[in-house]
Amino acid sequence: MHKKKSVILVVDNDSQTYKILNLVLDHSDYEVVECTSGRQAISTCVSLKPDIALLEYDLPGLESAEIIKAMREWSKMPVIILSEKHSNDDIVRGLDMGADDYVVKPFNADVLRARINASLRKSVIQENGETELINGPLRINLVRHEVFVGDRKVCLTPKEYNLLRYFIIHKGKMLGRRQLLREVWGPAHCEDTQYLRVFVGQIREKIEPDPAHPHIITTAPGIGYRMEVLQLPLEKRQGELGF
Repeated sequence: MHKKKSVILVVDNDSQTYKILNLVLDHSDYEVVECTSGRQAISTCVSLKPDIALLEYDLPGLESAEIIKAMREWSKMPVIILSEKHSNDDIVRGLDMGADDYVVKPFNADVLRARINASLRKSVIQENGETELINGPLRINLVRHEVFVGDRKVCLTPKEYNLLRYFIIHKGKMLGRRQLLREVWGPAHCEDTQYLRVFVGQIREKIEPDPAHPHIITTAPGIGYRMEVLQLPLEKRQGELGF
């Protein structure tokens, strides 16, 4: 099982850009998805929920401003414009239309990676107020999508990560099964309660000292689940729970 990767949506009708990005971006950290038109990018944004978009300034059909506006209706993800246009006026126009950053082609790979990571960090902070979520010994690095219990790194599938992230954001609250399914899987899965049970069980196997008697994610029969607030100091909590 692999950690959740940051999904980068590349919107460009020049396939060479996609090939270059696939070469220069580390596949252990990023999943690169290609779209060649604005309309395809908007539908992909809705279905895939990428973490960031790299958008060519000039695309046939929809203008970049229209694409960004439509994307913003479904996601707050950062958008970086990639373009051969390099005048100050072009850059100002790109930022004014709603882009978060502007990178001129041909780009330096290290600079682009730094810009992507900076935009991802900013996006995480805007959404959560911080780059890490912590509950007792449990810690999630939202930028690198890494999960730790104490000093132990836990490997989660992307869906397990999304579910655990939702739990820790709403720690202490009882979350109904339909709510969890809707928020993590989408409206089409609101009845898949058995599916949810399986994933909660898989997460418990990875973060609970005794999955058969869970202390971190507890069940309210017939209602849903709650992540308990773990308020004890890390060392004491680790000793009590067996970490």
